[in-house]
Amino acid sequence: MHRSPSPLLVAATVSYAANCALGAAVAAGVLDTSGARWVHHGVYVTTAALTAAAGADLLRRRSAALWPLLPVAAPLLAIPAVPARSRWHPVLAATAAPAYVLALRAA
Repeated sequence: MHRSPSPLLVAATVSYAANCALGAAVAAGVLDTSGARWVHHGVYVTTAALTAAAGADLLRRRSAALWPLLPVAAPLLAIPAVPARSRWHPVLAATAAPAYVLALRAA
C-alpha cells in the first residue's frame, strides 16, 4: 500500500520551489522586487518554518522520509549569511533541492 507524503512536507517543498523561482526571476531581471525585498525573505522564512514543521511531523510519524530531509537544514541555516547578489547564494540554495526530492520519494 502506498502512503501519500505528509502535507507539511509537500507544502515545504512547494514553498522552497516557489522561493527558488522567485529568486531566479529577480536574478534574471524578469521581476523587480527592489521595492518589496521582504517578499523573498518572507517566502524563505515560510519555507524554513514549513520544513521544520515537516521534519517534526515526519519524526512523530517515524517516517523514513525524515532522513533524506535532514540535509536541508544546512543550506537553510547558511543561506542568510551569503550575500544575495553573490554567485554562491543560488548555488547554496540549489543544494537543498535533492533532499526535498528524496524526502518526497521516501514518503
